[in-house]
Amino acid sequence: MYRILISVFIVLCIVSLLVGTDPVSWTGLLSGSDADWLTVKASRFPRLIAIVLTGMGLSIGGVILQHIVRNKFVEPETAGGLDAAKLGILVSLVLLPSAGVLSKMLAALLFCFVAGLIYIWIIARIRYQQIMLIPVIGLMYGCVLSAAAEFYAYKNNLLQNVQGWLLGDFSRVVQGHYELLYVLVPVIILSYVFANRFTVVGMGQQMAASLGVSYKTTVAIGLMLVSVTVAATVITVGSIPFIGLVIPNLVAIKYGEHLARTLPVVALGGACLLLGCDITGRLLIYPFEIPIGLTAGAVGGIVFLLLILRGLR
Repeated sequence: MYRILISVFIVLCIVSLLVGTDPVSWTGLLSGSDADWLTVKASRFPRLIAIVLTGMGLSIGGVILQHIVRNKFVEPETAGGLDAAKLGILVSLVLLPSAGVLSKMLAALLFCFVAGLIYIWIIARIRYQQIMLIPVIGLMYGCVLSAAAEFYAYKNNLLQNVQGWLLGDFSRVVQGHYELLYVLVPVIILSYVFANRFTVVGMGQQMAASLGVSYKTTVAIGLMLVSVTVAATVITVGSIPFIGLVIPNLVAIKYGEHLARTLPVVALGGACLLLGCDITGRLLIYPFEIPIGLTAGAVGGIVFLLLILRGLR
């Protein structure tokens, strides 16, 4: 199965490099065509790297958050993380209009981290934690944060362009405008380093304490990794929902929930799903393009519904 997934990943990468408005052919690349190589170097390859890193980061962030909250239907989209990052970016745009990309990312990271802490505090005080109650509370919490972000944008005359700007879209990714996503490389590495601890945290606070794992420290590290991922992706490509929910659940059904063993599959699966959604968005109404936020939202929403129905049985 793992070899099949790697093969699918390689095929999707090749298709992603060749598909687009500007035609790129193998014959042109092999003959050294300047136009083809310029297109690949300046646009297609940066876009491919951005998609792969985003897919891996979001899927890993989702599985970490699910272990922290101990609920399989939670990810940054269903826990208010993406909406908190949007609010952080808007606040930084108003308070620090001349701030650079890094400052905006730090603001988004801070808001996402604090929102995650508040969400964990809220659900820890719920007496009857039914399987569907936690994500529903997260969606409600996200709606409140989203409403606050839109009201803040309305008060500061940013409402007209904020929706389009924050919608997930890889068409804006070109050389020189995606490198911030390289911050996800150490996030992915650290996630694997702490994989065993996240698995233990998913067993509960008492079990973590009995096994010598600092529950609060591990939760803080996990939230920080998730916040960095969400902040970097929202700043660079916008909001992409459900990737961190669909892939961890599908992998858990097949391979279980031991992160040290399943994390590479989760990362590769997230990259494949996002590549597939992006290629589909480029081909459906070719030569025009459907933003990745819409295709990923449609596919993820359908799978999310199927997972809910499966979980209720």
